[in-house]
Amino acid sequence: MAKRGLLLCVCQGTCPSFQKMNIFEVANTLRREKLVDYVAIHPQLCARDGDQFLGTLLAGGGTDHLYVAACDPTMQVKMFRDALREAGFSEEKVFGVDIRNMSTEQAVAAIKALIQVPEAER
Repeated sequence: MAKRGLLLCVCQGTCPSFQKMNIFEVANTLRREKLVDYVAIHPQLCARDGDQFLGTLLAGGGTDHLYVAACDPTMQVKMFRDALREAGFSEEKVFGVDIRNMSTEQAVAAIKALIQVPEAER
């Protein structure tokens, strides 16, 4: 069975666009509902250690699909391109959703909507 991971990033936790949500409650809700096989939180994926984190996380082929809830999905792909390439992980297996300026409930709903979209429709 394909392993699906969810990666949450909140711009260090200090960005005003993430102040309305409780990122830990977002992670726990999705973990409890078993929509993904694992949930990880990184404080700033666009920083250099974000690339290192992605490389470590995706090395070895244990993840088949990665959902990233953070900033703009187009920017995510641009920022993560080198790390994905180095890890041998296809950009086509990364699906992003923008959760900025959302409440906890709105972020959970947006992430659920992303995860539940059939792969053929992405």
